[in-house]
Amino acid sequence: MQQVNDAALATAHGGGHEVALGTSIFFAALLVAMILCLAFEEKLHAKKSVIVGVFAVATLLLGGLFGLLPFSAMDIHIGDADIHLPVYIPAIDWGVISIILGSSLFVDVTAKSGLFTWIALRLTKASKGDPLILLIAYGCMTVVFSAVLNNVTAMIIVGSLTGVSLRRLGISDKLLGFLLIEGFLTNVGGLLTLISSVPNIIVGNAAGISFASFFVTAAPYVVVTTAITVALGAKLFGIHRLSGDAEVEDAARLVAGFDENDGISSNFQFWFGGATLVLFIAVIASASIPDTLLNDLGMGYVALSFAIVALVQHKATADRFYREIDWDLLAFFAALFIVINVMEHAQVLHLIGLGLEPILSLGETAGPSALLVASAVASSVTDNIPLAAMLAKILAGLELSGDSPYWWAVIFGANLGGNITPIGSASTLVAVTIIHKNKIALSFADFVKRAVPYAAMQLAIAVVYLLIAL
Repeated sequence: MQQVNDAALATAHGGGHEVALGTSIFFAALLVAMILCLAFEEKLHAKKSVIVGVFAVATLLLGGLFGLLPFSAMDIHIGDADIHLPVYIPAIDWGVISIILGSSLFVDVTAKSGLFTWIALRLTKASKGDPLILLIAYGCMTVVFSAVLNNVTAMIIVGSLTGVSLRRLGISDKLLGFLLIEGFLTNVGGLLTLISSVPNIIVGNAAGISFASFFVTAAPYVVVTTAITVALGAKLFGIHRLSGDAEVEDAARLVAGFDENDGISSNFQFWFGGATLVLFIAVIASASIPDTLLNDLGMGYVALSFAIVALVQHKATADRFYREIDWDLLAFFAALFIVINVMEHAQVLHLIGLGLEPILSLGETAGPSALLVASAVASSVTDNIPLAAMLAKILAGLELSGDSPYWWAVIFGANLGGNITPIGSASTLVAVTIIHKNKIALSFADFVKRAVPYAAMQLAIAVVYLLIAL
């Protein structure tokens, strides 16, 4: 997952006490059981939020019975006031929840101005109705947005635009392919800069990698992998260039009939929406700069602030936007963060770390490659931030140089692991949610089956890149 709150990190890894190996194995089995239940969600006839919610309730109870949870650490003393915070409250990454809630509200309200329809139709016209050119354009937009914003916001914005374009072109049957490819590319784009994702910041700082050095090292991989991901997606989903004069002429006539101004009911709302969108992108990008007020307040604050600003135009009817919020998605994330936090206290991640340590003895050739794949698999089912923090600590203890491929193995693995399962990163889960909103069936198992070729290709390129370039 992307991001974690300080309180959850501070109480991670069993709260500083020893946990019996058998206990860690038992909780690891619970994690596996949850993943299996998610894989068979259709047979269970249950929403993801309900499945994970059941495991959140169970793991909290068991964590308390096993004495794993830091109940005493939740007592806060402020002056004469004593505040007891429920242990599951800091377990939830409220930053991610705020980003999803704020960004979704902002995009939904701004969409009513006709701005996204205008952008999508302009982009569609520029592509002359060619599906492959449109896929390339949206793919590049996804990578850039993921690099300068955050993966969740990038997916929400690009996903909204994509739906408009494909429906107007009459090729909604290609929507699944577009949205999945965009979801995969959010995690590729998250590799581009030092501040694109939290694992990048954690590992980059531990290794002493500068912003410029990070970009120069990561950019060739991102460019090549983006191109191959789009090419593979086009092949697997049958997204082709227009062939023959007849298809080109038909598409040209169709696109010529598009009026991007159709959805604009108010010029003021349109220009206000455009100005706030540009400002939103600039401000949320600047929130990634360390040691600034916005960085301290967090991207979630920025997203919620812009949502409120956008809602001011609809202050009398704001409740209709609240009804459109995907509460199931928010509940799923809240429950998932609780489960993962209990797993941290049960030292399941520590157990994973112990399993990865023998890899470090394989040498500078096989070691980084094995570590990359192993960390990707681990981050596909659990939070990649504490995993990255734990591996960074292990590597720091080995006193490796900043240009050691081991550092990059963790960076690539922690980011790309999000493309293996829909719970591997927030952005891929948002992509699946957008897919479901468009009435397209896609189960957990279907996602994994479709994702494997992309994840395998991206990890293979990363391994070759480690061996050749680093």
